[in-house]
Amino acid sequence: MAESYDVIIIGSGPGGYVAAVRSAQLGFKTAIVEREHLGGICLNWGCIPTKALLRSAEIMHYAQHPSAYGLKIDGTVSADTAGVVDRSRKVSLRLNNGVGFLMKKNKVDVIWGEARLTKPGEIVVGKSAKKPMEPQPPLPKGTKGEGTYSAKHIIIATGARPRVLPGIEPDGRLIWTYFEAMVPKEMPKSLLVMGSGAIGIEFAYFYRAMGAEVTVVEVLPQVMPVEDAEVSKFAQRQFEKQGMKILLEAKVTKVEKEANSITAHVEKKDGTVEKITADRLISAVGVQGNIENLGLEQLGVKTDRGTIAVDGYGRTNVQGVYAIGDVAGPPMLAHKAEHEGVICVEKIANFPGVHALDKSKIPGCTYCSPQVASVGLTEQKAKAEGRDIRVGGFQFGANGKAIALGEDQGFVKTIFDKKTGELLGAHMIGAEVTELIQGFVVAMNLETTEEELMHTVFPHPTLSEMMKESVLDAYGRALNA
Repeated sequence: MAESYDVIIIGSGPGGYVAAVRSAQLGFKTAIVEREHLGGICLNWGCIPTKALLRSAEIMHYAQHPSAYGLKIDGTVSADTAGVVDRSRKVSLRLNNGVGFLMKKNKVDVIWGEARLTKPGEIVVGKSAKKPMEPQPPLPKGTKGEGTYSAKHIIIATGARPRVLPGIEPDGRLIWTYFEAMVPKEMPKSLLVMGSGAIGIEFAYFYRAMGAEVTVVEVLPQVMPVEDAEVSKFAQRQFEKQGMKILLEAKVTKVEKEANSITAHVEKKDGTVEKITADRLISAVGVQGNIENLGLEQLGVKTDRGTIAVDGYGRTNVQGVYAIGDVAGPPMLAHKAEHEGVICVEKIANFPGVHALDKSKIPGCTYCSPQVASVGLTEQKAKAEGRDIRVGGFQFGANGKAIALGEDQGFVKTIFDKKTGELLGAHMIGAEVTELIQGFVVAMNLETTEEELMHTVFPHPTLSEMMKESVLDAYGRALNA
């Protein structure tokens, strides 16, 4: 007989484990199924360990430019590849253990294996065909295994994996995905990065800071294609100053492998082909949902372009089956997955005040240098929608705290509806903007107007003052520019 639960979540990434915790808080008997590692890709091979790598790159940059801060460092500064990678993996392991603790604390059963839906309300968990890339830490006491389990509500949170282009398949040695790029045995002297989204640019920055010659190939007309055009242009100039080579409106059509290098055939907009030889190639051309081998076809669960189709509460077209996070479609961001998990479970519980996810208010962050953060409409999209807008901006070079930090490159840009004063979008590039963007996200969720933002007192001296100055500038009232 199948062991019964109220809620079963398949996948323990940011969406899955947060949904499990909230489910348990609401009094549901809850279980979570995981086939590889608690915390999912984000915690083990994505968001967290990459930030540890990028922190090492940042420290390296500061150590190589001590005179900019009135300091002297005797001797040379170099990267200890093994040490950098080891620190990153330890950060990840610490948080992996933390997820196990949360499951135990909230009395969520952990079922180890690979789940498949066999009929509404039932899954069969078999032995995992997926082997972790490194040893799994001890599992929570009482972890369950293979068998049949039932639940009235089954939430799919199986995440996504790197997209693979035909003929340029990663081999783990010369052609990398972000998995291999995160744990290099030695630093390549040269690197080709295919794709300039958040993943591609973060690795391009990391390896350039560590001394590699880096070329970025992007098929679209701007780097970081989802960002405001003004931000993208500024970012490209900064990356090129750091020594990156960036090829836009270009694509890799063929890769030739040598003993310890690759030669990529890069086709440009005018049809000419440039051959670029590098030690390694990182394929960062997006991700695709893990929808295979879940039994979706058997149950008739609707999919859309490689992800599971859901409404604003994570509900699929099949009663009792839900999906959240990357497997439920873009934007494929950990914080979106977490919020979807909470919304989904609270809707199941008929929790007061729960409302559908508004994807227009989800911030995006890229942790290169300079950092990039944004929320809402770009100037181009606002105009395309026929909006009558006001646009304000403020430069880092006019902010006292930025100058004191030695971080005077960047700007804040705000976009308002001219008639209503509604904040339509905010776009930032520069030091610590990934920590600042939440201020605009809160403002948008509270439906704050430009007048309320102008009447808000920002502390001095801080980088956040630029946020208010950008608002003031949109209305011709900037005080420090």
